[in-house]
Amino acid sequence: MPPPLPGPLDHLAPLLDHYGYLAVGAVVLVEDFGVPAPGETILLAAGVYAGAGRLNIVAVAVIAFAAAVAGDNIGYLIGRSGGRAFVHRWGRYVLLTPKRFEAAEAFFTRHGGKIVTVARFVEGLRQANGIIAGTTGMRWRRFLAFNALGAALWVGLWTTLAYLTGSHITAVYDEIRRYEPYVLTAAALVVAGFAVRHLVRRRRER
Repeated sequence: MPPPLPGPLDHLAPLLDHYGYLAVGAVVLVEDFGVPAPGETILLAAGVYAGAGRLNIVAVAVIAFAAAVAGDNIGYLIGRSGGRAFVHRWGRYVLLTPKRFEAAEAFFTRHGGKIVTVARFVEGLRQANGIIAGTTGMRWRRFLAFNALGAALWVGLWTTLAYLTGSHITAVYDEIRRYEPYVLTAAALVVAGFAVRHLVRRRRER
């Protein structure tokens, strides 16, 4: 008998019951190159299923990680080959409006490659992350390294919490999201601090 999923996740039960791991991989994959899909939500639901013995937690994590990295790389190729013109023409169909894209691109450009890792945890930026990296001309190997790190942290956090907390995951998730702006602000300040320190050192060396 399928384990009960908490309210916000309940609509994903039929998808997981019928397609299992395939559903996890497909939804995470398409979300990560800009298609509106509940990638993070299905990751939580799959973690709850794994905790109840319906899925294997290692398989869920490996599939979600591979799909996340692949999805962002597809986004990178779209941005690299099509560039800004492609995004402005077709982005609105996946909720990536020119205004939203420009704001994300400015943020990405200011904070450099490290933001690829943090972007995984930010709604909106997670979906546009690869496209923006490709459009701004970020080197692929650098993008791949930060992207894989972000995917590992993202998948590891949500699958582990869902696996351990089961039906209580939505309460935990909401509590984490409540403090997310403060955590991201602190992370941004730390990155800015390291950047300033680096600039000061370079000036002293010159």
